[in-house]
Amino acid sequence: MRVIITEKNIGDWAACYVAEKILAAKPTAEKPYVLGLPTGSTPLGMYKRLIQFYKDGILDFTNIVSFNMDEYVGLEKTHPQSYHHFMHENFFNHINMKPENINILDGMVTDYKAECQRFEDKMKAIGGVDLFLGGIGPDGHIAFNEPGSSLSSRTRDKELTADTIIANSRFFDGDVNKVPKLSLTVGVGTILDAKEVLIMVNGHHKARALRQAVEEGINHMWTISALQMHEKGIIVSDEEATVELKVGTYRYFKDIEGANLDSEKLIKELYKKARK
Repeated sequence: MRVIITEKNIGDWAACYVAEKILAAKPTAEKPYVLGLPTGSTPLGMYKRLIQFYKDGILDFTNIVSFNMDEYVGLEKTHPQSYHHFMHENFFNHINMKPENINILDGMVTDYKAECQRFEDKMKAIGGVDLFLGGIGPDGHIAFNEPGSSLSSRTRDKELTADTIIANSRFFDGDVNKVPKLSLTVGVGTILDAKEVLIMVNGHHKARALRQAVEEGINHMWTISALQMHEKGIIVSDEEATVELKVGTYRYFKDIEGANLDSEKLIKELYKKARK
């Protein structure tokens, strides 16, 4: 596992990584580059920077296919708090992705099992996800794989914990009664099937989860810890989230990743390549 600890915007670092992967893949209609995408406040900086790369002619999303991590059950696609709405408002409406290449679970279906199987089958048919991006909750959950989720789980319906409902109530006028209690989500196993996984971690309130992910053993009560099993797992963290790491752990990753920590430098190098 790589752990990137940056004093800069973690979203900028993640966006540079995504851009480099897309440019290296040189995707075509026959062989698109496939992204797994998250929602929430953590990836907003990444989406903002990727939009800027598109506007500046660095990236072309024509041959990019995406699969979103999750969706609330019971919210129409047009609902302001649905993840369909979030993704279009914060990303898709600002780039040139083809609508048919955008895949988001439908929270209005009545047959959850069939919808989740359809999603899994579509990912498999296209050759799998090249890069799955995500964030984590303070309890270490990835997507809506709450504590106790199977680490081999697949896309399915999942009840949300009280902690997640309370945390997400800020998007529902602070009213926990307005937050859906059920979601459709990719599984931990689904995420680990991706060729690469990049998880963004920010803030002091996620420090314990980061410690569990990096320093402790694999534990289904902290589903982020499953990333330890992935051969190409990356965590990019801000300084605040590292406060519970051992000093030796912190210094180790700062040392071995020293040349890769400055997102501003990475952005400059990306633009320099594009001008050639």
